[in-house]
Amino acid sequence: MKKPQLKTVEGQPSYRVATGDVEAYVTEVGGQLGPVTFDRKGTKIKPYSVAPWVKEKGISKLPPILKVLRGDFFCLPFGGNDTPYKGEAHPIHGETANVKWKFAGLERSKNEQTLHLKLKPKVRAGTVDKRIRLVSGHQALYIKHTISGMKGPMNPGHHAMLKFPDQPGSGRISTSPIAYGQVLPVPAEDPAMGGYSCLKPGATFKSLDAVMTQTGELTDLSRFPGRRGFEDIVMTVADPTLPFAWTAVTFPKEGYVWFSIKDPQVLRNTVFWISNGGRHYDPWNGRHVNVMGLEDVTAYFHFGLDESAKRNPISSKGYPTVLRLNEKKALDVNYIMGVARIPKTFSRVQNIEPNSDGGLSLIPERGRAVKVPLDLSFIK
Repeated sequence: MKKPQLKTVEGQPSYRVATGDVEAYVTEVGGQLGPVTFDRKGTKIKPYSVAPWVKEKGISKLPPILKVLRGDFFCLPFGGNDTPYKGEAHPIHGETANVKWKFAGLERSKNEQTLHLKLKPKVRAGTVDKRIRLVSGHQALYIKHTISGMKGPMNPGHHAMLKFPDQPGSGRISTSPIAYGQVLPVPAEDPAMGGYSCLKPGATFKSLDAVMTQTGELTDLSRFPGRRGFEDIVMTVADPTLPFAWTAVTFPKEGYVWFSIKDPQVLRNTVFWISNGGRHYDPWNGRHVNVMGLEDVTAYFHFGLDESAKRNPISSKGYPTVLRLNEKKALDVNYIMGVARIPKTFSRVQNIEPNSDGGLSLIPERGRAVKVPLDLSFIK
């Protein structure tokens, strides 16, 4: 198939994949997904963030991942990776988030489009195939990363980032049942470097609704934006017995829910990067606000492969922080992100359940349930 022409979008050459319902751009560098427009025939929902500096001059010295920063990207390995693992020096969030992907195909049918990109990492031998599939009538992205010919421990992850409306508590975050929750065990930011965090390092919690701050008070992480001027990171462990795990953000005023669906045996944890103007060094400069990363991973926070592969406080509790790759058996990391329109009476998502149509039903704390057309079988 002839390679489609790249289009420069938000400062980056990008591939386009679209149906009548969803339009998505994927950057050549880093394979970063965004912007994405859902509900193209209606109100045109654009939930993902794009960093405010991506079209500025003078960003040439930034790592590729920061030059491009937008939407969602696949990390292999996830995290800062400051410490090499057995001689492997991976860049922040891995080569998958930093180098150019090669075009491998754009499959079109009457009801579907699938963009296929390919990458052969240099730090660790193997191949990663990225497929982003859209289905007519579905307000969803079906994302598959196939890791083949690679062996050893690895901590993969998705790095979705949502931009919230600029009103306190405009979004309500909820998740499937969690087995464990903890604040980053060290301060997320250093005031001496111009960074500020709010939450108590290492604090544990059972619900996002009540998390300890450095001053000993409880704060509600399920409502965002909040805590302007701070940058914080927490992690939850999904109940591994669930057939699928989910995260949802309800935007009542905007009239929609964003959600992600994962297999909790493949992506076991969710790292919440709560970014609301707490970084005052380049390129952030206090202007990265109202953004929350909802990052579905198997990892030990955002430290990197070495820390995730070693015994750590999370793995010591029986919650694995790496997957064991076999070069003779490919691993599929399947992931769904989507949106659904909701009525005015819909409150925060309380549960997400499969329905008899093969899709999902969003169950609210109050109000009527909303059915979502979806290919739930994709997760398994």
